[in-house]
This record gives sequence, C-alpha cells and structure tokens, in this order.
Amino acid sequence: MDWKDRISINPAVLVGKPVIKGTRIAVEFIMDLLAQGWSEQNILENYPGITHEDIIACLRYAEQVLKTERVYALGT
Repeated sequence: MDWKDRISINPAVLVGKPVIKGTRIAVEFIMDLLAQGWSEQNILENYPGITHEDIIACLRYAEQVLKTERVYALGT
C-alpha cells in the first residue's frame, strides 16, 4: 500500500498538514498518540473513522519524510 492512497495534503485542510483522507485527523496527531504509548487498538476504538490501513499509511508517510530529511552543519 502506498501512503498516498490514504493521506491527503491540502492547504485548505488543517493549514496543509497531512491528514487521513476524508478526515481532519492529522498524521502528526496519530504519530503523537503512538509516541504517547497508545496501542493501535486504543486508536481504533477512540477514533472509529480510522482503520488499520490508515495507521500504517501514517507510519509510512513518517518513514518517507524521515528518510528524505537532511541536516546540514552550519560552520563548525
């Protein structure tokens, strides 16, 4: 599955933050829940519009962003 099938980036929705398509739930929000220790089951129970595939798409989106991120040293 390609994350682009489930994640949308639209300047008119949440100021252009990536969201799960058809929702206003940001990828950032899902990642934050996971970082706080929420299980996938907790997320699915509390946000019934979200699916397992949506959570995987959020993780894949984050993976791609991190893989392409570059840090440049400024005059060491």
